[in-house]
Amino acid sequence: MPDASPLSAQSELSTAFARVQQHFMDVIVPLWQGPGWNADMALPYEALDAQHQPLPPQRYRAMACARQLFLFSSFIGNPQVPNAKARAAALFRSLQQHFHDAEHGGWFYSIDPEGAPLDRRKDLYTHAFIVFACAHYWAKVREPLVESVLNAALHIVAERFADGDGLYESVLAEDWSSLDAGPLQNPLMHLAEAFLAVVEVREDADTLDALDALAEGMQRRFVDAAKGVMLEQPLDAVDNWSEPGHQFEWFYLLESSEHLRGTPLHQSLTTAFAHAEAQGVDPITGAVVASLDVEGAVKDGTQRIWAQAEYLRALTLRPDSQVLLARQLEALERRFLHPGGWNECLDGQGQISRSDMPSTTPYHLATCYIGLAQYFKA
Repeated sequence: MPDASPLSAQSELSTAFARVQQHFMDVIVPLWQGPGWNADMALPYEALDAQHQPLPPQRYRAMACARQLFLFSSFIGNPQVPNAKARAAALFRSLQQHFHDAEHGGWFYSIDPEGAPLDRRKDLYTHAFIVFACAHYWAKVREPLVESVLNAALHIVAERFADGDGLYESVLAEDWSSLDAGPLQNPLMHLAEAFLAVVEVREDADTLDALDALAEGMQRRFVDAAKGVMLEQPLDAVDNWSEPGHQFEWFYLLESSEHLRGTPLHQSLTTAFAHAEAQGVDPITGAVVASLDVEGAVKDGTQRIWAQAEYLRALTLRPDSQVLLARQLEALERRFLHPGGWNECLDGQGQISRSDMPSTTPYHLATCYIGLAQYFKA
């Protein structure tokens, strides 16, 4: 790509951002107000095909419901989405009605197309997103019931998932018995994101303490200091790997938090950002690969829209990033967005390998665009 001056890059960036924001509001959000919404279940379908038809439902996940709860909570008060409050309220009710385990507490992973529990296990990833979504929703509506569910989810994370060493089990059985799953990076990252959302909307000393312990545990048990990366499994795991998209996602969470900025984990992820950028981003196309092996070689060259969005969001917090931001936003728009929605995945050669549009992806685009909006306000 040709070099551009910072001034022209800033102008290009501003214009391109206005374009992708309009695409989000005019194309993507309406997909989940119309064809992506199952009114009978009051849940989003798991995915739409390229023609905006729901894929035949095999399941509905609590995590997908929670991500859409965050999405529509973020639009409460926005005149462009006048039904946002009603939709968020419906999603919140569905979370409780369809997924809450009245016998053992917590939330099931998924239900079947008729609404019966399908995968009854309790996974941290789901519970992290419930905390995250409820924190955002409560910040907008301040309803006691929402805060009650938020508090219940935080209590379950602390009492059921904690592994006694600063981190948390990735999945437990329906009755909370152990499955010997151990901790995994991705659920823990989203738990950190959820804790940050909580302490942003209220004073919460317990959650702040848990956040500190989580950051310390990740540094100790997941960061390969010699290689400068956050691994997907604990350091002692066999056949480990890293994902550039997660390095960028962690960097954003840590860099954007006044509380976590300057911690050992933040310092590590600043190094990890540089490694992920050098080894996992194509300097010509701007494509972000799916994964690298522990030596930094490409393990999976698949290009996913969420990783592209996370790199873009992370760049908003990097110094002197205008030129690269403009290039990466152009790459996101040109390679992944289209008049009917988005391309979920491209293969290693940049060809579309997955054209369905999952209900979970607008969360990544929303957080990316929120980061860009904050960049322009700074």
